[in-house]
Amino acid sequence: MNNKEIKMMTPMTIFLIAVMAAGGVVAIYRLIFGLGASTNLNDIWPWGFWIGFDVLGGVAMAAGGFVIAGTVYILNWKKYKPIVRPAILNAFFGYALAATSIFFDIGQSFRIWHPMVMWQVNSIMFIVAIHVVLYTTTLAVEASPMILEKLRMTGAYRFVNKIMAPIVLFGVLLSTLHQSSLGAVYLIIPSKLSPLWYSSRLPYLFLVSAVMLALSMVSFETILSSRIFRHKVPFDVITGLAKGSLVVAALYFVLKVWDLASGPGIGAAFTGGFSANMYLLEMVVGVVMPLILLSMAKFRTALNSIFAVNILVIVGIVLNRLNVGIFGLAEYAGRLGADYFPSLMELILTAAMIAFAFFGFKVSAKYLNLFPGTEH
Repeated sequence: MNNKEIKMMTPMTIFLIAVMAAGGVVAIYRLIFGLGASTNLNDIWPWGFWIGFDVLGGVAMAAGGFVIAGTVYILNWKKYKPIVRPAILNAFFGYALAATSIFFDIGQSFRIWHPMVMWQVNSIMFIVAIHVVLYTTTLAVEASPMILEKLRMTGAYRFVNKIMAPIVLFGVLLSTLHQSSLGAVYLIIPSKLSPLWYSSRLPYLFLVSAVMLALSMVSFETILSSRIFRHKVPFDVITGLAKGSLVVAALYFVLKVWDLASGPGIGAAFTGGFSANMYLLEMVVGVVMPLILLSMAKFRTALNSIFAVNILVIVGIVLNRLNVGIFGLAEYAGRLGADYFPSLMELILTAAMIAFAFFGFKVSAKYLNLFPGTEH
């Protein structure tokens, strides 16, 4: 299927537009009536689904941008060049989702620009804010050749391509720091976060798991888009991503077990409590099962099997972010008599942002050269 054959006004597109419209209504309501009226957050539980899923999960799912861009433009592994543009575009949407969620989650949304001029260099929150701004801008520059190519701005296109390597290097440094700094944020709540997740190694665990998720997320997106838009990606690209996932999954598994053993102890994961069960679910789905399946050669070389493993990794790592951001705080909040479950408005706004990402990707596939070097 070439660009001209992609139909825009399909039932799925109409559904995405409807979800975005519903999200727009919720966004206006949130800005007018505030967090208390639109969410189930409270003073004991000030961060919820928008932070746990949209920010922590969204940024982790966007890690494919710096991993694949670094692989292509810095390591010069040209094999992965056909997937670099979709990876960067999806990373941009992931960071846009995170930035939008932060905008709606802070009490005074229209003061979101303050960190750019009111620096608090000793604050981890300031570091996170600056990283979001800088890396989202960097991703926009990395994605700009598609736009410049479409507009036939040859001079600008050539200039951006000439400086792409240092731009990508800057983006890799920013994203590496940002992925780990999101874990560092939760080091400020040692008495609130369950010891199953609280650790001085949390920044490193966030970074390694983000790389693991990046490889699976890019593989998932590549397989899915190839089926929807009917472009053929070299199979060695998919198997290469699977091998990389196996190596990083093994490293992450060792780090998690070591962190658990040197912290609350291995037995803490088998107490049968809510936190322990969520920890085991995260590990089994997102680490153990993918590790076992990818260690078998027949699973690493079968497209459908790799696709299934990708889903396991995505669910598992996103669950890890929800555990750190929400479920790991449940016991502390419960002792104070507080509870939390996302309101319908929280879910609708998140769904609208995800719909926007899908819609934006389809528009890009329709009007831009999103899949260069692939066969249609």
